[in-house]
Amino acid sequence: MNIKKSILLRVRLSFLAVLLIACSIFYRIGHIQMAEGDKWRQLSEDINLKYRPVKATRGNIYGTEGSLLATSLPFYRVAIDPSIDKSTDWKASFDSLARNLSAFYKDRSANAYKRMILDARNDGKKYLILNRHQINYQEKIVMSNWPVFKKGRMGGGVIFEKIDKRYRPFKNLAGRTIGFLNEDQYGVGLEYSFNEYLQGRNGEALFQKIVGGSWKPLHDADDIKPTDGFDIVTTLDVNIQDVAESVLLRQLISKDAAFGSVIVMEVATGHIKAIANLEKNQQSYGYGEYYNYAVGEQGLTEPGSTFKLLSMMALLEEGKINLNDSIDTGDGVYKFYDRYMRDAKRGGYGMLTVRDVFEKSSNVGVSKMVEEHFGHQPQRFIDYIEKANLDKPLGFQLKGEGIPYFKNPNDKNWYGTTLPWMSIGYELKITPLQTLAFYNAIANGGDMVRPMIVKQISRGNTIEKEFKTETLSRNIASKKTIKLLQELLQGVVDRGTARNIATDTYSIAGKTGTAQKLINGRYTQKYYTSFAGYFPADQPKYSAIVVIDSPKGYNAYGGDISAPVFKEIADKIYAQDMNIQEMDKNDFQRVNNDEFPYIRAGKAEELQMICNSMGISNHYAGNNTWVQSSISNKSIQWVSNAVEKPVVPDVIGMTLRDALYILENKGLRVQFSGTGRVSTQSLTKGTAYKSDQIIKLSLS
Repeated sequence: MNIKKSILLRVRLSFLAVLLIACSIFYRIGHIQMAEGDKWRQLSEDINLKYRPVKATRGNIYGTEGSLLATSLPFYRVAIDPSIDKSTDWKASFDSLARNLSAFYKDRSANAYKRMILDARNDGKKYLILNRHQINYQEKIVMSNWPVFKKGRMGGGVIFEKIDKRYRPFKNLAGRTIGFLNEDQYGVGLEYSFNEYLQGRNGEALFQKIVGGSWKPLHDADDIKPTDGFDIVTTLDVNIQDVAESVLLRQLISKDAAFGSVIVMEVATGHIKAIANLEKNQQSYGYGEYYNYAVGEQGLTEPGSTFKLLSMMALLEEGKINLNDSIDTGDGVYKFYDRYMRDAKRGGYGMLTVRDVFEKSSNVGVSKMVEEHFGHQPQRFIDYIEKANLDKPLGFQLKGEGIPYFKNPNDKNWYGTTLPWMSIGYELKITPLQTLAFYNAIANGGDMVRPMIVKQISRGNTIEKEFKTETLSRNIASKKTIKLLQELLQGVVDRGTARNIATDTYSIAGKTGTAQKLINGRYTQKYYTSFAGYFPADQPKYSAIVVIDSPKGYNAYGGDISAPVFKEIADKIYAQDMNIQEMDKNDFQRVNNDEFPYIRAGKAEELQMICNSMGISNHYAGNNTWVQSSISNKSIQWVSNAVEKPVVPDVIGMTLRDALYILENKGLRVQFSGTGRVSTQSLTKGTAYKSDQIIKLSLS
């Protein structure tokens, strides 16, 4: 009995305990709902409702002629609140919507979409992402007319969540210069350097947190609308940029080089028209833009012989040499203390004039002159470097500009051999942009302008900020010295190490550079080749520099590797820029004694305009863009020239500009000689051709 009573007692105690716990739970639930309900409901609302930032639309980046280089395109993620539609035919509407979704996305059946929407509606869900694939604006317009969606956000529950994506119409053209900015605010190029203006000001909107951790946007009167970013207008010319990149890439592939850079700048303004940086990808053996060797720290290197222009400037400014003075370069080997200076030519050049020393790029000749006149006071040589602004950054608009490195005579690492080697571009480091700025100053009559790549920041028609050309230094040398330096640079092309790029069409002035690369403290047989100069030499409009690192093969010198790239780029710029061409005397002759002007072929609109302005009767019944001429009854009849056909076009009679445009768009490589209009072409019109095939044009 005692055992039975004991068991019953324990059971009763356990029951009472459970009853007390249950009662306390019910009491607590009731207390929370009734007494503390407002408190917890407010806390729930605070947790699930939150003002979150709404990103502003990023500003556009434009080229100099208004060409769009980068923009933000709106894309949308499609979601729905399936509980909103209260119409009597909502089931039929969802059925039609499901069919449209299935036909558009093609990832699941109409029944699957319908089931997904109805299940969400039955479960009381307020937010359902229909598909994570993002649609563009035109697709959004189409979807807005679908069943349910056409009722809008308040009537049908459709939610188009806007997501901006950066888009480049010209793909990778000037990719490293335009740059990027990631979510961590790390970036490069224009996107990073001008992010303060491009990013705009974010807004703020009310969002509700839903199941799964997603946030559903809500309409609220207190929402703050975002302010879109400013647009920036650059100095880049997409045509010149395209030429620079394509010509550089072809040479890099041909010479299996490590990397290369090209900068093209307008002499008077300092406007950068193109910056190209291409580096070999060791894994894919292709070339891409990874670093800005033209401007950044990665491009700091010993320039080699292009620095000899500074040495000649210092020597001429001292007034102790004449271009016709003689220098004995001997057998091409000269000893400075414990090191030997060598010329590129085996056996040396012997006796040379100062002019020849520069044109032939004699290391021995330049270093002997600099050591003789500045060896006892090297600081005077450094003073000329400082006067030319080569010892400091240029203050370029892109962040990450390389900082030049020059030794000082008071430094511990200044040796007796430092000055001779510095005079020919060693034991110092500058970027290609700094070298170009110096050469541009010589072309500009001695005035050094700051290179610039952004000329305006605006929003719509309102200009927020405008950048004008800045002069860093006026008269970096006397007018007499500048004129002599210009003669020397033109002599390099006419008679010296770059005579292979001389042309009768226009004049080029510049200097080749070849520097041995310093690797692990030792100079190797790998070379850094370059060519810096400007054109036309008599009336400079453009300056440019080409650098190609570690080319393979024989004759890995600046004159053989980089100078031809300079010339090809200059040729195409010259052909496209009518302002720097002299009007060809044979192009148009005024009508006299019933003689017609020499008009053979070209664009119909342009030729008709010319004839009309000269009072020449001309007729054209076709609608082709390109035409050829024929004479009929003292009148010009225009005949269609179907250059669009997939065969070699007929460019006889066209200007070089028009011929280049047509032929290069077909993938042909153009080589030309002479001036005037095209008189002959090497490939017969109407025949088949291969991409990248060479076609030679004769002009007369």
